[in-house]
Amino acid sequence: MYDATATDRPVLVGVEEGGDQQTIVRHAARQAELHGRPLRLLHVAEAADAQARHATATALGAGVVEPLTAMVRLDFPQVPVTAEVVPGRPAAALVERSSQAALLVLGHRGSGGFARLPLGSVSWQVATHAECPVLVVRPGETSAAPENRIVVGVDISEVSEEALDLAFAEADLRGARLELLHANFHLGEMPTGPGMVAPDFKALDDAARRRLKALAAERGARYPRVSVDVRVERVRPATILAEASRRAALLVVGSHGRTGLRRLMLGSVSAAALHTAASPVAVVPTTDSD
Repeated sequence: MYDATATDRPVLVGVEEGGDQQTIVRHAARQAELHGRPLRLLHVAEAADAQARHATATALGAGVVEPLTAMVRLDFPQVPVTAEVVPGRPAAALVERSSQAALLVLGHRGSGGFARLPLGSVSWQVATHAECPVLVVRPGETSAAPENRIVVGVDISEVSEEALDLAFAEADLRGARLELLHANFHLGEMPTGPGMVAPDFKALDDAARRRLKALAAERGARYPRVSVDVRVERVRPATILAEASRRAALLVVGSHGRTGLRRLMLGSVSAAALHTAASPVAVVPTTDSD
């Protein structure tokens, strides 16, 4: 099981050939610097057979990781950095190593030197199955000068305590404003026949707002410097999360990280956030309460 308190765990970043790898690695290096952790670069080379995989990893992998390692040493001299090139399948290799990482950073397209993968397929698999938080960066689609603001999506019917804790910790370290956001809309809430009465939406929203304030108050003693805003909207969660992520420094969602068949799906809201957010997205494994 992932242990967030282990101080020797690195920030792990998956790198591939092509794309804006420097932006992804810089995000990872900033996280390592912020948290006082080492940085490890991982490139996974996939080929048809074992001999070809070894040759590919040896011949091509070094050309991927060495310039990025040099960039980190130059621009982030306080961050200890190492690099590893391995043969295998990108998602499997990253998930395997996630149990020994504090954070795993990926680009949105996927990672590991397998550029022909469909958009986001590696990111999707890793975010679903990783044992540590996964930070997905969308180079070219995020603000170059974001507000110092972190947004965390909260499902009050199934609160991800781990996602809230990570959001508060990040806001504390960055001196950022934290926005707790709950949104909910179900067609089933609307009346469908004669004599049907619509729910008291104001009462529902007020109850959600009280719950968010209570969750923030529970963390107030640990994070007294964090300024918290509470926001409740009656729209589809994925829609408001995408809107709130614009110019945000980070969007945090829980993955409801379960085991067995229940873990085969990431969850519709978290999945939509990975595809539509205009900021980096941190997907945090959530302990199953069952």
